[in-house]
Amino acid sequence: MAACYTLKIVTDFASAHTLREYPGACARMHGHNWKVETEVRASSLDKMGMGVDFKVIKQATRDIAAKLDHRYLNDLEPFTDINPTAENIAAYFYQELSAQLNNESIRVHAVTLWETERACVRYAEDES
Repeated sequence: MAACYTLKIVTDFASAHTLREYPGACARMHGHNWKVETEVRASSLDKMGMGVDFKVIKQATRDIAAKLDHRYLNDLEPFTDINPTAENIAAYFYQELSAQLNNESIRVHAVTLWETERACVRYAEDES
């Protein structure tokens, strides 16, 4: 059986959004204190015994969060064209992180985006 290490970091950011065509209060501008969990899988360890340094995952996630922090998401790409739902924001993080972190031994496995303390979405892509 092949080795698999799952590393996870958590960070946060605050932003506002409007859900276009939503039949309720979320159609009006409102904000969230989002929490982002990034999970990365490593298939091997380096000579120090690490799959990837946590600080690498943290920095990449924080860099993306910084682009959204204290912003109105509807004004930012890709949310000018797609609704800035929790689902779409989680997919955005996953795609951006994958472009930065994925290599022959590590891959972004999932991103969980918490909209509130009691509501989150987890985005992952089928590896088959």
